[in-house]
Amino acid sequence: MRRTASLVLLALAVFCTALSPLLRWYAFPRLAKIPPNQYQEMVLEAKDATLLDYGMMLPKTVPKVTIVQTLKGNVEASEKIERTAGRDVVVWDGLSYVVGPDGKMVSRIPERYIFDAHTQEPVHADGEHVDGDRVRREGIEFKWPFLTEKRDYNYFDAQARISAPIHYKGTQTFRGMEVYYFEQTIPWTKVPMPKKMPVKGITPESVAKTGTTRWYTTKRMFWIDPTTGAPVNGQEIHKEELRGGTLLGDRDKVTAFAGHVKMREDYIDYTVDLVKSQRQLVLLMTSYLPWGFLGFGAGLLALALVLEARSRRRGGPGAASGKRTPEPEPVNA
Repeated sequence: MRRTASLVLLALAVFCTALSPLLRWYAFPRLAKIPPNQYQEMVLEAKDATLLDYGMMLPKTVPKVTIVQTLKGNVEASEKIERTAGRDVVVWDGLSYVVGPDGKMVSRIPERYIFDAHTQEPVHADGEHVDGDRVRREGIEFKWPFLTEKRDYNYFDAQARISAPIHYKGTQTFRGMEVYYFEQTIPWTKVPMPKKMPVKGITPESVAKTGTTRWYTTKRMFWIDPTTGAPVNGQEIHKEELRGGTLLGDRDKVTAFAGHVKMREDYIDYTVDLVKSQRQLVLLMTSYLPWGFLGFGAGLLALALVLEARSRRRGGPGAASGKRTPEPEPVNA
């Protein structure tokens, strides 16, 4: 009976031990994915910012500039791309909408970001754009990969339409979470004018005729949860200038925008709570279950060996038939 039990336990031990790497290396890449219909909204603010008055063409200090960023999953577009891509694809239709303290639009820049649902690597397909300009992204944008590593990544800058390294700067604690801090600096770069301008009658084409150009620089900072790859906080020290041309009169340049852009506190709280709940699901597939099955399998194997050893010690020449071996008769001299 003990030998039968030990064989059953041995089979279960092998099964649990084999299941451990399968969960981590087979199931996890196929189950941990960004849903194609996900919708996100983020509100950022730059207080005491500098903003250009396009009517007077003069910069002025304003109490607050608000940036509303939305990312909406386009299921129909993702399914269409998946037919030829051969993998799960997510299509995000994004919009960065900037408003001044009076609630009027400052700029409106749409974009479409197409990426692999698990790795977050860009997938190049028709429709990939920023403000109507076709782009070919290299590297990540908005989100880091699951199980983010302590290394530099390529990060796409939508203003400059280029990818540049974003550097890992160390591990920090943010709202009780261990996070990775990343930093990227885009030097002064000539960038396109937004297609949608805040003043009626002013278009990128009309500005281009004056010879005036738009320049931009930023220091971008992200605090990333390494398990999910989701940003729990983000900031930018952002500056824009208009340079040269007849539009500025006798001035060489004017500040179009300058400010320290930060996530609004209520959105930080919401994001941290959401990431904390999601990271448990990722840890379940990458750590808790694989290590649990491995430990359980080791325990079953030890128990099987113990039962097998006991059955061997109790067995003897007559153990199989159930008969006791007769004791020898005493011998008299």
